[in-house]
Amino acid sequence: MAPLCSHVLFNIPLDITCKIRYNVYMYVAVVPNRNSPPAILLRESFRLHGVVKNRTLTNLTHWPAEKVEALRQVLKGNLSPAERLQDAFHITRSWPHGHVAAVLGWLERLGLAEVLDRQPSPLRDRALALIAHRLLEPASKLATARALDPQTSHSSLGEALALGEIDENDLYRAMDWLVERQPQIESALAGRHLSDGTLVLYDVTSTYFEGRHCPLAHYGYSRDERRHNPQIVFGLLSNGEGCPVAVEVFEGNLADPKTLAAQITKLRERFRLQRVVLVGDRGLLTEKRIEEELRPLEGWDWITALRAPQIQKLVSAGALQMSLFDERDLAEITHPDYRGERLVVCRNPLLAEERRRKRQELVAVAEKKLEQIAEATRRKRQPLRGTERISYRVGRALGATTVAKYFRWEIRQGTLHYQRDQARLDQDAAVDGVYVIRTSVGAARLSTEEAVETYKRLASIERAFRSLKSVDLNVRPVHHRVPNRVRAHVLICLLAYYLEWHMRRALAPVLFDDEHPGEARTSPVAPAQRSASAQRKAREKKTLEGLPVQSFQDWLRDLSTIVKNRIQPKLKSLPAFDVITRPTPSQAHALKLLQVAL
Repeated sequence: MAPLCSHVLFNIPLDITCKIRYNVYMYVAVVPNRNSPPAILLRESFRLHGVVKNRTLTNLTHWPAEKVEALRQVLKGNLSPAERLQDAFHITRSWPHGHVAAVLGWLERLGLAEVLDRQPSPLRDRALALIAHRLLEPASKLATARALDPQTSHSSLGEALALGEIDENDLYRAMDWLVERQPQIESALAGRHLSDGTLVLYDVTSTYFEGRHCPLAHYGYSRDERRHNPQIVFGLLSNGEGCPVAVEVFEGNLADPKTLAAQITKLRERFRLQRVVLVGDRGLLTEKRIEEELRPLEGWDWITALRAPQIQKLVSAGALQMSLFDERDLAEITHPDYRGERLVVCRNPLLAEERRRKRQELVAVAEKKLEQIAEATRRKRQPLRGTERISYRVGRALGATTVAKYFRWEIRQGTLHYQRDQARLDQDAAVDGVYVIRTSVGAARLSTEEAVETYKRLASIERAFRSLKSVDLNVRPVHHRVPNRVRAHVLICLLAYYLEWHMRRALAPVLFDDEHPGEARTSPVAPAQRSASAQRKAREKKTLEGLPVQSFQDWLRDLSTIVKNRIQPKLKSLPAFDVITRPTPSQAHALKLLQVAL
């Protein structure tokens, strides 16, 4: 064996290995040591002046038996020079590992295992695996089971959580266990992120359903534009920063305002909050909900916005005049219809222009359709006849649009006559870009500008819905038929987003996310502008240090190239061991931001 190779493989001092000469024979000697374990010595035998002599080079007693045996085989010449390097081992398995280490590191940092249950159990481990896998590789429960099983695993996740053999039925049992603990889980998260007097953001969305055998699946207003699929509705509660706290699933045909009562009960009775500022959009916190469910509660305030008919009513009464915006883009007014409340009137010129353009396009399209129907009633060959048939065609042309109110039409002598309602068009155009924030929070506690900024925080819930439904977690489509399995599926997605929300904040310097939102905004009414640092990251795709900037999912894919390799030496006496890929500089920086060790 060459001196350098023995030095590298077995950590023998270089000054010893360099003494090997052609007429020297090295061997491992076992020397009895009375009542103590025998001494393991590395010796050399050589001939000097015709006399054979032995000399001890080093003591190997502290070495493991496998390592001693390996050195003995090397000294006997059982390995060829080629086998000493690349051919001395087999890679028996490779698992993507870096992204798993990142996610599991944050599961531990956030204490999610203790949030699910203080007592370790196989069900808790499987529930954690479902949450982590939903973030790493969203898939059906059957595909998830295959990805976690040792024989078909896609990553090191199953091994890291010591799941052993697993199938989809094990995951279904974990889902049933998890949904039973949902009240305790949400209460634990609320205890971390909500307190008396805090802001609570609430919004509702829907997602389509595959199949028709779940009691929760009904036809309703589809936000996914899947009118032919039944759907479920779910509402998300978060703190003022957008950190998710609780989620609840409702039947797919339930109107948004009717979901509010359950959330108020949850906040008051389960989370024990006596003072809350609830923020919801105009379609959720309606006049009726406020009067019946919020106003009677002492210590409860709200921030929402007026609907278009309510704004038109203020304009007609003269309470809202466009001259308010001569010097500023927002103004505060009061009105007797909104007792004890403040109204913040805002006007966004860019929004006004966009609404004007969109209205003109929609009116032009509707007018073209009406003209086609009118021509059909006037043509000589097979004209369109019959009041019912003509009305049906008009209903089809206008019914799916929002501009039917801008036309007047009638059928005279079998012919369609129509015209634009210019007065109605002018009336709506006058308030383009105008919206009114409605709040019961006093001015001493919340300024005019802060009221607008607080209402705009609902955008964080919209970002959560985008992440849940399409960008990251793929909550849709829903395939489960048992109601509690549907609820468990949505809860798993919520907990995965909770994990992602915190990881995004840590990774913000290398994400396209704006680390300083609102920094470039001159007014709370003005359109959101990305900060200078965010614009630079988007333009250069690099940080100031020259490291890459990527999306959150791209970073997970990048970290997944850090692989755990299972190495098996050819010597059967040596056990298998794992070697993890050395991270690149950019991967090392991302892991440092996440404060995660491989």
